[in-house]
Amino acid sequence: MNQPIKYLLLITFLTINYSFSQEINLFQQFNGRYNYLAIGNTLNPVENATDGNLCDKLTESDADLLLPPNTNVVAAYLYWAGSGEGDQEVDLNGTSIIADDIYLVDYDTGHPIYGTLTYFSCYAEITDFITNTGETTYTLSNLDITETLESNIGYCRNKTDFAGWCIYIIYEDLNLPLNQVKLFQGLEIINKNVGEKTITLDNVNVLDNEGAKIGFLTWEGDSNLAYGESLFINNNLISNPPLNPANNAFNGTNTFTNSNTFYNGDIDVYNIQDNIAIGDTTVDIKLTTGDFDTTGVWQADLIIINNIITVLNSQLPDPTIQINNVQLACGSRDLIINYTVYNINCNDVLPANVPIAIYANNELIGTTLTTATISIGGSLSGQATVIIPDHLPSNFTITLSVDDVGDGTGVITEFNEFNNEANQNVQLLEITLTPLQPLTNCDESFNTAYFDLSTQLNSIDTNGQATSFFETLEDLQNESNEILNASNYQNTMVPQTIYLRVEGQPCYEVYFFDLIVENCPPRIPEVFTPNNDGYNDWFNIQGLYNIFEKHKLLIYNRYGTLIFEGNNESPWLGLANKGLNNTGKILPVGTYFYVLYLNDSNYKTLTGWVYLNR
Repeated sequence: MNQPIKYLLLITFLTINYSFSQEINLFQQFNGRYNYLAIGNTLNPVENATDGNLCDKLTESDADLLLPPNTNVVAAYLYWAGSGEGDQEVDLNGTSIIADDIYLVDYDTGHPIYGTLTYFSCYAEITDFITNTGETTYTLSNLDITETLESNIGYCRNKTDFAGWCIYIIYEDLNLPLNQVKLFQGLEIINKNVGEKTITLDNVNVLDNEGAKIGFLTWEGDSNLAYGESLFINNNLISNPPLNPANNAFNGTNTFTNSNTFYNGDIDVYNIQDNIAIGDTTVDIKLTTGDFDTTGVWQADLIIINNIITVLNSQLPDPTIQINNVQLACGSRDLIINYTVYNINCNDVLPANVPIAIYANNELIGTTLTTATISIGGSLSGQATVIIPDHLPSNFTITLSVDDVGDGTGVITEFNEFNNEANQNVQLLEITLTPLQPLTNCDESFNTAYFDLSTQLNSIDTNGQATSFFETLEDLQNESNEILNASNYQNTMVPQTIYLRVEGQPCYEVYFFDLIVENCPPRIPEVFTPNNDGYNDWFNIQGLYNIFEKHKLLIYNRYGTLIFEGNNESPWLGLANKGLNNTGKILPVGTYFYVLYLNDSNYKTLTGWVYLNR
């Protein structure tokens, strides 16, 4: 993911790694009003291919740094290389420099004694060192390959022993056009065994070919071995005579100093404005070595490619995206994703309405758009709300992909098509509904009763957290319509489920329980006084009316004559409503017998007596 820094570091090495035959790959890319220069020197006192077997190496060598006026150093890298498996610590102007990484490559000589020879290249990022030291003479020392050369005579006998160094400086000059500077590095060889190497640079958009150039840092090239040694750009043979003739590209030269005594090393730069065209999106580089000499013998120079650098006038945006955070709601599959779109590694603004696709476990679940133009080096934050489909698990990966219409297809041309995604693992905040024992109360009227909901708190551990009761799960989740009279709550249906919310982290807990209203046994009085004094004036069977709504009450006198028949709408007021001679009459004081049909499968018919008094 791109971060808002001045340039993009594509490969970060935290420890020293041994990389064998590391392919030349993009290492860093700079976009702006940038250019580069290089300085360096060899530790070979003469070229290897000359007569004799001089195997000694210099203990140090110098190079002068002179920056163009009104420029600022953006980045600097020190490279040192030689025969053997490597010296990872050198001195630069008396300061110890330890390698960030070391590359190794093998060369099979095919000789029964020399066998396979190993070569190394180290690099270290020294931007602060160069910025602080400034323009001066730089001396590299303490690069020692003596033990390697003494332990294996093949390097010197084969005339492939070397040691040297180089510093690349990328600088900013506000008078320059907007350029794309790409630095590729690794360690590869072309030789009599492998005589060709092709590298394709992509994600380019050439707006103007004026000033376009390509540079190489290579090792072990010899000026006296000019056999099929060529350099092609987009299938065009390029050269820089007399320093770099077309048939001897790697010949111990330094383009920056116009020197041909950079023995067994090359710091070469070529103008390629005639080899690329406006609108090009790729640049092909091909290096070759090897040909037959005049006697018909195959000859080839050993060339070790350390890095390639290009400067192209190009203008493109480069959208990248970062997930800032994902907001989760307890018990919900809705997500709010906060993100930022960057346009950092670029030379052009990013237009508005660039599509952003949102995936969960690689399944498209939503899309959105950038809402405004993003300037060079700028960013824009946004927010998107999505719903995770029910068929996906609760643990999944969210992916945001900028410049993606939802099927991986983009709508803009950009520097890098492979840095558009951001991923984050997400675990939904699932809510477990824990059941509690129901609360049961006697029906007080039409299947309603009053309950003390707070008694349920005695059966759980709240850890001192706040609690609240709700009639629906939706109200609980939204924290709306809380039950305020929890200690004296009257149910509204039978049965009724109540939800209890206990606050906590990262999510609240949910309990639920039912309110059960049951018909309790009615309480039948043994006496009543229907004298209209306002007290005990009717046969008030408590827990009967509006509870056992389908009941039937029969009253008999002491002679067994039915004198009253009542129901939920007709309580007994001490009057008769049965019999030809008794209907509507006030009944005399005395003992009467009742038969109470509750019409409830849980209860049998009740019988007994009651005394009517005045």
